[in-house]
Amino acid sequence: MNIFSFFRLLHTIYAGPEPDIEYIQSLGLLAVKIGQVFALRPDFLNDERCRVLGRLYSNTTSLPPEDSLALIASYAGSTYLDNFASFNPQPFASASIGQVHRAVLKTGEQVAVKIVKKDYAKNFRRDAASVRRLFQFAIFFYPRLRGVANPVSLLREIEKMTLSELDLRNEAAGARELKSLYESSKDRFDLSHLKFRRVYEELSSENILVTEYADGPTLDQLLTRGELDYASLLELFHIHGFFMFSVGIFHGDIHPGNLVLKDGNFYFLDTGYIGRVPERMRKNLFYFFEALSAYDYVTSARCLNAMAERSIAGRAFADFEKNFLALYADFTGKTVSQVSLTKKMMQTIRLGVLSGMHFDEGMFDIIKSLMYLDGMVIRAKPDAVLLKDMRRFIQEFKNLIG
Repeated sequence: MNIFSFFRLLHTIYAGPEPDIEYIQSLGLLAVKIGQVFALRPDFLNDERCRVLGRLYSNTTSLPPEDSLALIASYAGSTYLDNFASFNPQPFASASIGQVHRAVLKTGEQVAVKIVKKDYAKNFRRDAASVRRLFQFAIFFYPRLRGVANPVSLLREIEKMTLSELDLRNEAAGARELKSLYESSKDRFDLSHLKFRRVYEELSSENILVTEYADGPTLDQLLTRGELDYASLLELFHIHGFFMFSVGIFHGDIHPGNLVLKDGNFYFLDTGYIGRVPERMRKNLFYFFEALSAYDYVTSARCLNAMAERSIAGRAFADFEKNFLALYADFTGKTVSQVSLTKKMMQTIRLGVLSGMHFDEGMFDIIKSLMYLDGMVIRAKPDAVLLKDMRRFIQEFKNLIG
């Protein structure tokens, strides 16, 4: 990515008539990841631009697949496919990093074979090094890019996340970790609607991952067809809330294309990036939302300050609290279509930062999760008062948190 394509990328994301999804994809993996991150920034992009950029998360607008047989031969040798009774060389899903194929093991199990596209890690690192320098110039032309986080810090987050996803051993490890947390907690917390696919580690490597085939639609497909009921979404909030509030370790990329719903049960896909937040942030995040669900904005403001790695006091906090109450003046009783929870949270974090607070890097993972979940509710039930409906889970979370 050179300086001209980089500035054209920023222009189509931020200032053009509408983000050009095809152009963004033509620039490669890093451009797609940057576009995906900006889809999470309703604090300075309007809702429609965020919605268009959100298409970069969907398989229906993904980068083209590559020759699967050539990829497998280069990664695992010409005899690797001898492990399968059949292998479909045409992918049933293809996204920015990898492509996924149906196959059948010789023992008869239906499996999904995920393959990383060729040279993506090398090209991504090269582009990231160039863009890190270019971001310094971009701030001059687009001052609002400073937002909540410095763009260079944002790029570090993109690098960390993407390089983790490019090594499929991390996806297997993420699935193991989440399943271990599930096993150790399922008797104390109702996780009966969460299931895990088997990972065939003996057939998997850095560039190939073989898992049990999850035969069911993704939430993105259900939402597109208008078939995802609100009760199922609330159950997803219940499950994700357990990992985020009670443990502080959670699926770090929980967009609707990474979730399969089958027979009322959720299956996590693409667990290559696991979100983590420290105990202080985890607990005060829960207390923040507990107070927010009761429209107790004074307590919410105090909990947000307690979440910060560097908090504020005295006149600085008094000014922050006054501005916080003004920010939430229109929030009570509003539906998700009337007031976006994602946008409100981004404005809240920005207010905290401008007031002198400093937040742990895990805050980005929290905001991203909220963006996905809030966006799904808007698509499924725009008249929902989400935080009010979440009150039913508060006590269950509180019993685990203590």
